[in-house]
Amino acid sequence: MMSYAQWGNALYSGKKSYQIIKNRRIFIGIGLTFIAISLIGLAIFGINPSIDFKGGTDFTVTNTATNPPQQPAYDALKAAGVTENPKVFQMGTNGLRVQTSQLPIETETKIQGELAKAYKVDVKNVSKGSIGPSWGASVSRQAAIGLAVFMGLIALLLMSYFRTWTMAAAALIALMHDLLITVGVFAFTQVEVTPATIIGLLTILGYSLYDTVVVFDKIRENTKDMLNQSRSKYDELANLSINQTMVRSINTSITAILPVSAILFLGSLLLGASTLRDISMPLFIGMIVGTFSSIFIATPLLTIIRDHSKVIQDHNKKVDTARAKALEDGTAKLNEDGTVALPTAASVAAPIVPGHHLGQTAQPKRKKNKK
Repeated sequence: MMSYAQWGNALYSGKKSYQIIKNRRIFIGIGLTFIAISLIGLAIFGINPSIDFKGGTDFTVTNTATNPPQQPAYDALKAAGVTENPKVFQMGTNGLRVQTSQLPIETETKIQGELAKAYKVDVKNVSKGSIGPSWGASVSRQAAIGLAVFMGLIALLLMSYFRTWTMAAAALIALMHDLLITVGVFAFTQVEVTPATIIGLLTILGYSLYDTVVVFDKIRENTKDMLNQSRSKYDELANLSINQTMVRSINTSITAILPVSAILFLGSLLLGASTLRDISMPLFIGMIVGTFSSIFIATPLLTIIRDHSKVIQDHNKKVDTARAKALEDGTAKLNEDGTVALPTAASVAAPIVPGHHLGQTAQPKRKKNKK
């Protein structure tokens, strides 16, 4: 059994390869299935916006007994004449948070007194804050504008960097895949969506994009002189690029997910810090989904788009012709899976061009004469 380092070296050299592009319909089908489930969840349950988006009144009770029960809060609001069903959250081990719709000032003052009485604390330990519906609508509008501007700038950046719209389109579709699945999880769990959640969503989009750009950059490097050879097709070089960057993607994901999971499970679930949960939950979900999309969604989508190009189709015909000739000459043989095995080693990405200057660091060092 090879070690992790040996496995990575085998993937990079092409000695070992996972046929991701060959099975791209399966992986894209898995992604579409999760998107469909997320859309169903959004249609049935919808998202659960916080009062920062829809407006309302927020009451915070501090210095209560350890792990205070939530039922006294419901009873306190009924005693204050509130008929709606409030949202009650535990804050740490000695606090509660109660959210209601917009209420008159007299009712808010009465609720403060009832909550103080229910949890046997001073009324000074019951704070309140109100957010108007117009301010909440403004926050929602700004969040939507921020997401649209982010996607637009990303499209322009990718098109200018890779000098092609195909990679930009594939990357944006992969980003929408990550966004929809992450939002779908929030729909099914009914966890509150706060401004911190929006920040987390934008962060995971940037993380997923970074991972995808690394793979695409490797594809660009491997296919730079593709049309000058008749050995490898575009899909094969794209699959090689995924395998070469797979170890890097796994390492980056693990090192990023571990601290985020610590914040999510230790900080929010055990300590009850809801603010930590608001930002760590989308990060945790999005990093996992983003790692999947950068490997199994973005590049397969890119190859599907590129396969419709006449240049790629003509090159594939040239490669097929060269392979058929090699089979006739006996210089190649047919594998069990139908692929052609050539006698030379697997193609290396971005081969060194004869006469190409490798820089001063590649020059031989002159030994200094000892005096």
